[in-house]
Amino acid sequence: MANLKEIRGRITSISSTMQITRAMKMVSAAKLKKAQDAIVMLRPYSEKLQEIIQNVNSSSDPDQISVYAQKREVKRILFIAVTSNRGLAGAFNSSIVKELNIQFRDKSQYEVEVLTIGKKAFDAVRKTRTIYSNESAVFDNLNFDTVSHVTEGVMNSFKEGKFDEVYLIYNKFVNAATQEVTAEQLLPISMAEKAEETQVETDYIFEPNRNEILDNLIPKAIKTQVFKAVLDSVASEHGARMTAMHKATDNAQELKNDLVIFYNKARQAAITNEILEIVSGAEALKNS
Repeated sequence: MANLKEIRGRITSISSTMQITRAMKMVSAAKLKKAQDAIVMLRPYSEKLQEIIQNVNSSSDPDQISVYAQKREVKRILFIAVTSNRGLAGAFNSSIVKELNIQFRDKSQYEVEVLTIGKKAFDAVRKTRTIYSNESAVFDNLNFDTVSHVTEGVMNSFKEGKFDEVYLIYNKFVNAATQEVTAEQLLPISMAEKAEETQVETDYIFEPNRNEILDNLIPKAIKTQVFKAVLDSVASEHGARMTAMHKATDNAQELKNDLVIFYNKARQAAITNEILEIVSGAEALKNS
């Protein structure tokens, strides 16, 4: 049985851990509000931009399709994996790594490279996969321009034929307690089929012309899609960490309570033994 000093040390250690986990929960809760507002505001813009591109392209000349929408024989694939730079966020990072491994297995017949946004993804695949680029530094100054610079490099590689398909893998933010692992195709972009006769087509007036507008909108839509994935991941990270630290604090409190009860019982037993020894000594002196 552990002595009283060891038990007191464990109780003190757990109390210190509880202070840390409680503080991390509060920090993540504060950051979550800002991150949640950012992704909630961006989603309608991104969805409307995709809708406009699909509507405009549905009646475009097939011979003038954007280079970013051209489908070709798949030989090389790039995965963009978005995780965090830090841990202690439950299954937030491990779920992305798990999805990556599933994708690697399903597409084992192709040449695969990985662009990592987040140190956890980089550490998980750097020894087993070809790393196209590690862009974990985007979190140091996260804004649209920083992410756009990364996306431009991917778009140029696709345009030059270095990759035939590009996929995004990230955690989609649902709420503070729920994040959905999402794998979506970034390139080539999906275009809507010709509208059915029963559907009402949106009528657009183009200025200067349809193709020039698409040439400007499509790159912006691709950059926005990547930026949205990163913002989704950031909000998901804070939600996952807040939930994980809340559970860790509760578990630490439960463990502390058990140790306090155990300590009190051990202390009571020690006091009882001391009393018995004193009484036994007194009786021995009386009988001598």
